[in-house]
Amino acid sequence: MLAEASSPISGNVGQYLESLPRPVLDRLFAQPATCLAILRLLPDLAKHTILRLLYTSMTVKISDIETWETHEYSGQFSHAVTGLAKLHILSIKNEGSHKSVHINSVFQKSIHNALVGSGSHTSFGMPCETIDKHRPSIAFLETYAKECWESVLHYLVGTPSDKRPKAIVKLLEKSGLMAPISSTNAAHNGDLRITSKGFQFLLQDVNVQIWAFLLQYLEMAEQLNMELVEVLNFFFQLGSLELGQDYSVEVLTPTQKHMLDDLKHLGLIYQRKKKSTRFYPTHLATSLTSGASAGAVLSPRSLEADSDGFIIIETNYRVYAYTDSPLQIAVLSLFIEMRVRFANMVIGIITRDSVREALAKGISAEQIIAYLTTHAHPEMKKGSPVLPTTIVDQVRLWEMERNRLRISRGHLYQMFSGEQEYREILKYATDLGYELWHSDSKRLVVVSAEGHEHIKVFFSKQRNKQLGAAK
Repeated sequence: MLAEASSPISGNVGQYLESLPRPVLDRLFAQPATCLAILRLLPDLAKHTILRLLYTSMTVKISDIETWETHEYSGQFSHAVTGLAKLHILSIKNEGSHKSVHINSVFQKSIHNALVGSGSHTSFGMPCETIDKHRPSIAFLETYAKECWESVLHYLVGTPSDKRPKAIVKLLEKSGLMAPISSTNAAHNGDLRITSKGFQFLLQDVNVQIWAFLLQYLEMAEQLNMELVEVLNFFFQLGSLELGQDYSVEVLTPTQKHMLDDLKHLGLIYQRKKKSTRFYPTHLATSLTSGASAGAVLSPRSLEADSDGFIIIETNYRVYAYTDSPLQIAVLSLFIEMRVRFANMVIGIITRDSVREALAKGISAEQIIAYLTTHAHPEMKKGSPVLPTTIVDQVRLWEMERNRLRISRGHLYQMFSGEQEYREILKYATDLGYELWHSDSKRLVVVSAEGHEHIKVFFSKQRNKQLGAAK
């Protein structure tokens, strides 16, 4: 239902809110900043519906709401009402032959307070009254946010960097963006590498990436017995704060004070010292509920920077990337063998080994193709198709080549007494789905490890029957 946060990578805050029970949502709705943030994230028709119902305490017929529609929006108000009901902002009631809706009174009161500035609350944070001698500039906050967030992404793509805080590493692993490296080498024990989900994550808008992290943080917070409502309220509060303004830490709850340290590592919050009594939200925080992408704060060297495209690919598999972004180069290095690096350009080549190495990490051929297409140079985008067909086909063939072989643990059955015994064992294994491979000419049957005990028992029974018949 919420418009700006939908994502296949668990960045949909709307779906998360829809999953919460009514009592929890009512506690959330008690905070004006939270209600205003949710209102900002709603689709236009849902916003319009709420604002039309804001100053009425009566139930309203759905048929009356549908009269607000113009011809071009026919039927869409009904969809908006259904979505708002899932969020428990509206209640739908059957009243005889018609249906009516009623706005949630808690949500209604909080939105009213937020819009007119009434009520005594610190929902929108408490600006500091004293002057900060070390007040950071907005430019500094933007640079700080960029460096913190790109540091997380660098760790995700495997760039050697400073050791990340345990909380961030756990978030990356719990969210499925990274997974432990399977290695017999003790030196690599506990090391993580990017997954297919992690590579898909890199293709998303920064705002969606941030929400994906925050929703995963919510899951971890519940496991750590942190107050869920306080955590969510703080996320929505951050989206309502003013960039460049300092806010008091003193009015925050113990849970929210604990969150400050974790959010600093993501670049959402700036504190000069850990025990500082004030904090500054960065653009990554203030854009959470504004509907605007946070990508602008990460320019010019982030994943969002090269929106016009910077990659040229030749039919000889050579790749020219016009970028000096270490992060972009690190992402390309996941599936391209780098050959030459200049001040503002790198040259590499797509090889069988480089693609197979990416495939081994869980990155799919389609994801590689999608990344190259998304970031293709404007000159390449003039063509149709954008990428050379030979390149696209070959990357897919390399994936098919790798997927052609499947490794399974199994047990070999041989030395059968005759054709009949071989056929009986083969049929039994095939019927139960345990047969992995067989050879009629050599009378060999390979069964899965799971089916070995079943086949062994059946095999023994058949042998005993044969011995009994022989006597």
